[in-house]
Amino acid sequence: MNPFIITGEYISCEYFCDRESETSIIESNVVNGRNTVLISSRRMGKTGLISHFLSQPGINTQYRSFLIDLYSTNSLQEMVMMLSREIIRKSKTTGERVLESFVSVVKSLRPGVKMDPVTGQLVFDLSLGEISHPVDSIEEIFEYLETTPQPCIVAIDEFQQIADYPEKNTLALLRTYVQRCRKTSFIFAGSKRRMMEKLFNSPSEPFYQSCVPLYLEAIDKNVYFKFAETHFRNAGRILTEECFDELYRTFDGHTWYVQRILNEMYASNESVLTLEQYRKTLKYVIKIGEKAFEEQFRTYSNSQKQLLVAIAKEGKASAITSIAFARKHALTSPSTVQSSARVLYEAEVITREKDRYYISNRLFSMWIRDHYCAIL
Repeated sequence: MNPFIITGEYISCEYFCDRESETSIIESNVVNGRNTVLISSRRMGKTGLISHFLSQPGINTQYRSFLIDLYSTNSLQEMVMMLSREIIRKSKTTGERVLESFVSVVKSLRPGVKMDPVTGQLVFDLSLGEISHPVDSIEEIFEYLETTPQPCIVAIDEFQQIADYPEKNTLALLRTYVQRCRKTSFIFAGSKRRMMEKLFNSPSEPFYQSCVPLYLEAIDKNVYFKFAETHFRNAGRILTEECFDELYRTFDGHTWYVQRILNEMYASNESVLTLEQYRKTLKYVIKIGEKAFEEQFRTYSNSQKQLLVAIAKEGKASAITSIAFARKHALTSPSTVQSSARVLYEAEVITREKDRYYISNRLFSMWIRDHYCAIL
């Protein structure tokens, strides 16, 4: 199989690069009763890191672990459904007793327990409409986790989504339930850095200083090259260091993009991967995304398009609401830039890190630069 996984699914440690230090930190936190807040940019590999940690021999045999992603959820009701289904799914191997134990504690979800007409066994088939009291349900689920024979680990990806739930005081309620847990450890992960830092670092927030922070940065270039070069060598092929250096530099070591290009180069079956082969591959990857990029770009207003072109031209732009920036890129006015930036930032089209803005999708940014910056 192609060893450079881009689907986001964790396969095994053989296809997972490094993160030894981060894995050790999370393990130390769990073993010593500390909850972890994991913060990174999107597609930097935080979900893969969590899955890698949960698969460690000393973890997967001693703990029951559950991983849910809240990115697509919009309410506490949906979170309850996702967590309930994950608990039942991960517990199927232990038989019907787990289901009986679960519903005996989580009484509010009993309507989700049904009889299989073929086997005659109880099955868990929960729909949103059957979650009538989500506040009660989430409290009961936390109580259930504390009753299991083995200690549990609950990893919640894109945790910041909870802040947008319509239910009032959801974060405060969850913080109360988390505080009550003695046998259950939590990993709260998120890709919206500013929001995650607010939730866990602001004195006004319920989760203030409740977890050990762990920021996920780019994998060391030399470590990443050794990982990639080994997989190519095992296939009887050569990945040149010059080729990898430019790939890593182009995307600042951002995991998904590095994996995406390596995946494509591996699929090319070229015996030697050179700098020329990398540049050819990058053009191809941008080309196959062109139609989607065109459709996306078309949806923005003129002022938003102009700002995206300006940011793409600089790669990473500073002081984008200043008069100097507006003049440099022939933008209407700083106030218009500020309005456009707010909309694009909230839609996650642009990202801000250390007072510098860049287009979140690096390939989209390159496409904009190729098609519009030269013209301007």
